[in-house]
Formats: sequence, C-alpha cells, structure tokens
Amino acid sequence: MAKRVLTTESGAPVADNQNSATAGVGGPLLIQDQHLIEKLARFNRERIPERVVHARGSGAYGHFEVTDDVTAFTRAHFLGEVGRRTELFLRFSTVADSLGGADAVRDPRGFAVKFYTEEGNYDLVGNNTPVFFIKDPIKFPDFIHSQKRDPFTGKQEPDNVWDFWAHAPEATHQVTWLMGDRGIPASYRHMNGYGSHTYQWTNARGEAFFVKYHFKTNQGIRCLSSEQAAEVVGQDANSHQTDLLQAIERGVNPSWTLYVQIMPAHEAAEYRFNPFDLTKVWPHADYPLRRVGRLVLDRNPDNVFAEVEQAAFSPNNFVPGIGPSPDKMLQGRLFAYADAQRYRLGVNHTQLPVNSPKALPGGADNYGRDGLMSTRNGARQDRNYEPNSYAGPAQTDAALSAPLAVAGYTGTHAAPAHVKDDDFFQAGELYRLMSEDERARLVANIAGGLSQVSREDVVEKNLAHFHAADPEYGRRVEEVVRALRED
Repeated sequence: MAKRVLTTESGAPVADNQNSATAGVGGPLLIQDQHLIEKLARFNRERIPERVVHARGSGAYGHFEVTDDVTAFTRAHFLGEVGRRTELFLRFSTVADSLGGADAVRDPRGFAVKFYTEEGNYDLVGNNTPVFFIKDPIKFPDFIHSQKRDPFTGKQEPDNVWDFWAHAPEATHQVTWLMGDRGIPASYRHMNGYGSHTYQWTNARGEAFFVKYHFKTNQGIRCLSSEQAAEVVGQDANSHQTDLLQAIERGVNPSWTLYVQIMPAHEAAEYRFNPFDLTKVWPHADYPLRRVGRLVLDRNPDNVFAEVEQAAFSPNNFVPGIGPSPDKMLQGRLFAYADAQRYRLGVNHTQLPVNSPKALPGGADNYGRDGLMSTRNGARQDRNYEPNSYAGPAQTDAALSAPLAVAGYTGTHAAPAHVKDDDFFQAGELYRLMSEDERARLVANIAGGLSQVSREDVVEKNLAHFHAADPEYGRRVEEVVRALRED
C-alpha cells in the first residue's frame, strides 16, 4: 500500500518533519519555515481559538488556464502544460477602512488568488499596485495605524497619514501611484493585479529563478477622479461589489492575463535595484513580461460571509516549484497573514470549504487535531503524533523550492544597497511617464491632503521627497500646497 503523504494545512507535501529550517548548519531558525510556524501556532491555539472580522471585500470563483509553456522555470504542477485548468477563488478588498467602508475610495486594492491545485492550495496575495509604502515588516503596524481612524477623532487624519510618510521616504513611489489616476479604480474588473513581492520559481533540474507576477485586466484600465468617486459613493457605497456581482450574473465574466518577469537567481546580487525591495519595480526593459495564462471569474459565491469573509489567504501556502525570496516584507507576511487568520477565524479555518485544499479527499492530511469547530478529529486507530507505526502520513524528503544562500551575522540589518537604490529615482521615473493631464491630477490629489496637515515641518519633509523624485514634480506640488494653505 502506498504511503500517505504528510501535508501542511494548505495541502502541500512536507519535506522534513524532524528538523526545522535554519540559517546554515547549527544556525538560528528561519521565520520562513512554514511547517514549523504552522505547527507551533496551531499548538498554541488548540484550546483558546479566537477570531475577528476582516476588511471590506468582494470575491468570486473561476479558473486559471495555462496558455504558454513555463516549465523551463518552474515545476509547479498547475503550470505544467499548456491547456491545464485550475479552479480558483479571487478576493478583492480595500485596505484602510472597515467592513462597512465604501468601495470607490482612494486606497490600494487587495488582489488575493487561491489556486486549488493538485498539490495543495497556492495563495498569491498581492495588490493592484506593483509596489508598496514600506520595505520592512517591522514598520507595518505603525504604517497601518497612521492610515486608520485616529483613536481620538475616530476618523482618518491627514496629520497622521502625512506625518508617517514624511518619515518614510521609501513611500514616495507608492504615494505617486496612489495619488495618481489609478488610485481609485472604477471597478475591480477594470484594474490590474500584482503579486507585488518577488517570489522564487524552481524548475525540475533544481535551477532557481526570481519572479514577479502581473495580472493585466482584459477589460481595460478604468479609473475614477476624486470628484467622480464622491458621486459614486453617494449613489452606491457598494459600487465595486455591485459591479462584480452583476457582471458575473449576466455572464460577462471578467478575465486577466497573467504575465511574469523572470530573473535568473544568479543575477539578483548585481542588479541595479535591490530585487527584493517591495518599494521598487523591475523595469520591463530589463526583464520583459512573459505570458503565462488566463484567469477568468465565472461564478459568484452563494454566501458572502461563508465564502468571502471566511476566505483566508496566506503567502506561505506554496506548492512544489514555488517558494519565497529574501524580500523582507514577504518574509514578515509569511507568518503574519496565517497568524491573523488563526486569530480571526480560529485554528481550524483551513477546514472551511472555501479554504480546504481540493486535491485531497477530506482536506489536508496531517496530525492537527482538536480546537474550536474542528471537523477532522480522527478515528480510534489514528494517531496524533509522528513518526508512528500506524501508517499515518509521512514526509516526502523533497523540498518545495531551492534553498536560499545566507551568510554573515545575525542582527537588525538594513537592506543591502544596489547601484540605483534610493527612495526617489523610481517615483521620478513614474512621474515622467505621465501625461500633462495625469501630472496635474496627481499634484492636485497630493496637495489636497498635504495642505490640510497642521505642522509645517511635516509639510516640508514631504515636499522634500517630491523635489528629490523630480524637480518639476516637487515645484508643482509645493506651489499648489502653498496656495491652498494661504486661502
């Protein structure tokens, strides 16, 4: 009888259940060790599970079909041959506001895809922008606090928003995206999605590549001005949800074409930008887009709470052939996302239908037991420990992805600087790509918020960022801010 394969909660095979991943032989443990973190976090919550509500979101089911051969770069089974289809669930969301917030607001959009592959669930958790505001996860709680409702006033405060950005010059690139024309998508169907982070692909020969994901909307980009968005919110605060629901119900199934940028792993160290910095892009001239396949949404959930609000995504749910990179923000999210779901939904959230891996009858096959709402507690002959002598699931000894080389001393290190690494160059490049009309709207959007800041030193710090990105950019923002503050 064939041995059962020990899997993670997402259904991916476990290579080693005896040894934790370390930074070299005898080195410290790595937070990217999903299996270790998952086991310990689950154990901690077996008796006291809790959950909280999640942010405003919409979602739908669909499929992904491979259109181009990428087997030279990854051994992921669901990407293994042209024509292969994989069922998926995609959840869109706004970031800063609560569950009751409006859809048509100036805010990044979450773009989270759960692929129900034959090797377990693969979660690709990204945004509608290719970059983000910060590059180190230790700043994430502070960033979100600055964007959320103020503890005293109970509303988002320009003083908080711009004060944080004043002290985070690396945010200048993403601020330019957010305040530009794409800051308010007209609908979820009319925006791109990005993996944002850098990930690793490994082929059948064990060769490693770093990749970035780009989901290009086939409906075309459509966005709203601030004035149009205010009108839409007044008519229907749930405008994006309404649009997605009605389009699929009419049979107008939205789709995206997936492209990837592929960097051979050995090129990363000498690339002009740090390829693992979430505030940077890889220019297409350096690494052109390579088409992979087509994502289509064609079925609405029957129950929004059960299937959208309880959908749980975590970027540490990998499958063989795909793994993490040294991207510090990604490394932090490998733990934080899964832990947030254990808190929000309970340790057994992976047993819910929308989250359960479909490749295995009965879901994941491992030794996780008990906890609130568990539906998988085993029979009398089953054991809840490993190794055992009772034909329980066992490890495969085959790693999901190639190992990452590490060297040096432990400590709190800044990211290594590459030739073109600064916080402003790419923001200036983005500004210079814009038409005159786009630049005028960008300047107006920035000045509208920055002019409301009460402290002059915070205004000056932010203006310096735009001047550093591009002299014209800075001059125009400064002129409008000064005019608005003098009124």
